[in-house]
Amino acid sequence: MINTAIKPFSAKAYKQGQFVDISDSDVTGSWSIFFFYPADFTFVCPTELGDVADHYAELQARGVEVYSFSTDTQFTHKAWHDSSDTIGKINYTMVGDPTGTITRNFGVMREAEGLADRATFIVDPQGIIQAVEMTAEGIGRDASDLLRKVKAAQYVASNPGEACPAKWKEGEATLAPSFDLVGKI
Repeated sequence: MINTAIKPFSAKAYKQGQFVDISDSDVTGSWSIFFFYPADFTFVCPTELGDVADHYAELQARGVEVYSFSTDTQFTHKAWHDSSDTIGKINYTMVGDPTGTITRNFGVMREAEGLADRATFIVDPQGIIQAVEMTAEGIGRDASDLLRKVKAAQYVASNPGEACPAKWKEGEATLAPSFDLVGKI
């Protein structure tokens, strides 16, 4: 999926007290995070969505919009948002995908259960997937590492010919892959 374009989609979503329409055309032109999770009103999911909410302002400052996806409806997202302190702090778009179309487009549908896997996609302004992370059901993701990956993806996009090594943090040295660098690391 890396370096492929997202597929066209349209859906209903919940954002900041309103139901909104969202489509692939809404996400092109800026960096995006597509954050898939199994279901509302569960256990690991709210910890992850809350963690992303805690990093949302910094992501927005970097020009990144967040879209969370589950196979629940926008109505369920609203009910969860209204009933949970953790989910109540979310200001990003919570997309409903009850038909599973978007979840299938990203290849993360658990067909037997009708639920999404835990999967994160970093999408560039052209709608091209730059990073993918998937974890098993019981393994929650870390939004601080997601932010680090966004920074690396943005750096590489702005600095052709450079690469970010393992554990790279913004401001640290990068690599310029070349013939002369082979075997020197």
